[in-house]
Amino acid sequence: MGKIYDVIIIGAGPAGMTAAIYAKRAELETLLIEKNFMGGGQILNTYEIDNFPGFKGYNGFDLGQKFSEHVDELGVERISEEVRSVELAGEIKTIWTEEAEYQTKTVVLATGASPKKLGAPGEEKLSGTGVSYCATCDGAFFKNKITVVIGGGDVAVEDAIFLARGCEKVYLVHRRNELRATKSLQTALFQTPNIECVWDSVAVEILGDTQVSGIRLKNVKTEAESELKVDGVFVAVGNEPNNAWFTGEALKGDGVELDKGGFVIAGEDGVTSLPGVFVAGDLRSKRLRQVATAVGDGANVITSVTDYLTESAS
Repeated sequence: MGKIYDVIIIGAGPAGMTAAIYAKRAELETLLIEKNFMGGGQILNTYEIDNFPGFKGYNGFDLGQKFSEHVDELGVERISEEVRSVELAGEIKTIWTEEAEYQTKTVVLATGASPKKLGAPGEEKLSGTGVSYCATCDGAFFKNKITVVIGGGDVAVEDAIFLARGCEKVYLVHRRNELRATKSLQTALFQTPNIECVWDSVAVEILGDTQVSGIRLKNVKTEAESELKVDGVFVAVGNEPNNAWFTGEALKGDGVELDKGGFVIAGEDGVTSLPGVFVAGDLRSKRLRQVATAVGDGANVITSVTDYLTESAS
């Protein structure tokens, strides 16, 4: 048997890199695996960070660099490989990548989540320059401007209400003629004077050259198309967990318990349903997914890891 790590952290976003920092400081034999050449996760695609304490005005790429530099300065062992399959049950866990096989006493799942996309023309091109997937992250950049939120659930309605505090006008576009959000949120929405609902409609194109200038909609009942002049498009149609590498055919043996959306069920301690397997960051089933909450998860989860290792050794 080759080297056995104390902990392997899969994913080098804010949660994974924070976990790596805390693990190294706890003098754990640690390996950080990230499929991309550079760590940082979703923040790398964020134009400007305005709500992470102490780093106001940083763009996401620079903040990701800061995290990465901290990890490297501590001498954390890290590799750029994509995980293909795992065996999480048992005392020793095994991780298979495209390049090699790794074994560890504990695993921290920190591969995050990805916003569901509309799939509309212009969305990818204008992502970060008017197209956003996080109103609380980017809403401040649209003060006194006109924005549109796509979606009809709690998050979409919350985003519309949040944006309405600073925006001149907010459109809420939903494919049905009634919302899925809770009644209390709907009441608050309908009482907000600068929010206008656009019913039975879907986005068919996001307009603009280098910056969003508008959105083209189609009424699903009449098929009539129309355009709205807007400065920002906020997509709130849900998130998808990055879980393909530890579910389905990629999983050997038992897996961790997931919620109905595919996120890993765990409290703030990161303890999952499988002994020795932990989760941190956006992959965890929780309400708020931000850099600050990911960092908190990364710190908490290593306390759980060290407790587990201590108990296992006794």
